[in-house]
Amino acid sequence: MTHKYSRQRQVIKDFLATRKDHPTADVVYANVRQEYPSISLGTVYRNLSLLSDLGEIRRLRLGDGVDHYDADTSEHYHVVCTKCGSVSDAQADGLGRIMENADIRYDGEIQGCVTYFYGICAKCCQGRESYRSAPHDFHTGC
Repeated sequence: MTHKYSRQRQVIKDFLATRKDHPTADVVYANVRQEYPSISLGTVYRNLSLLSDLGEIRRLRLGDGVDHYDADTSEHYHVVCTKCGSVSDAQADGLGRIMENADIRYDGEIQGCVTYFYGICAKCCQGRESYRSAPHDFHTGC
């Protein structure tokens, strides 16, 4: 099914393309409303859902009860800060092997996977003594 062009949908997509923080629908709404004061929150939700269903954006379900959105649909991973809740892109080599291993051991057809990393972001770690130089304790944070 083809969808006719929608200026509001395009503005939502354009806004997401400027962000790397994976905003929620409420954040998208607050920002898009500056250009389109009459846009409703429902319209934003419907367009985000449609764009996600069409594969033009990614919907991230991080377990915090709110969907986050990402304009970058390329293969990449996300890190969620357990202190402030920020979501950042992460590049990691070798994770493609997870799919290969799963495919070998699964009788069906693996079509994709979602991997989230959880930790403490650099901003929340600031002020801690040389958190990068010491070995990380994965149970206590930085």
